[in-house]
Amino acid sequence: QILSEYRISNADVILKEDCTCDDLIDVIEGNRVYIPCIYVLNKIDQISIEELDIIYKIPHCVPLSAHHKWNFDDLLEKMWDYLNLTRIYTKPKGQLPDFNAPVVLKEDNRSIETFCNNLHKAILKDLKYALVWGNSVKYQPQRVGKEHVLCDEDIVQIIKKH
Repeated sequence: QILSEYRISNADVILKEDCTCDDLIDVIEGNRVYIPCIYVLNKIDQISIEELDIIYKIPHCVPLSAHHKWNFDDLLEKMWDYLNLTRIYTKPKGQLPDFNAPVVLKEDNRSIETFCNNLHKAILKDLKYALVWGNSVKYQPQRVGKEHVLCDEDIVQIIKKH
């Protein structure tokens, strides 16, 4: 009945989980985006190692201790993974890379062109090439153009036209 209201008359719908009518309508209309959640379990300092091993097997779960500041790094890493964000570090010419303030790009749009536009719109028209260090290149550093796709935690140095 819901599908007929949206003029979908010939479709096979397979539901792999319990969902409500509202969930189905949201999927049909495409007006909601569902992202996975992360369950943060606190007070791991009060349980045994065996119980902690069991907790680690639970999907989408990060055990931590806020009091002792244990396992915050795992939580941060899992958040970056679940949000599909990519950290790109800048390297000014003749200096060390700046690891304190990365440029954050979405996973589906990680090109040098997008990186330049996030810094400033005028950089792209002056771009000669970029030097990249990291997992996205074969050689360290490697000279790349604006179409090059970056990986998480790459380091980029922009070389401008003179």
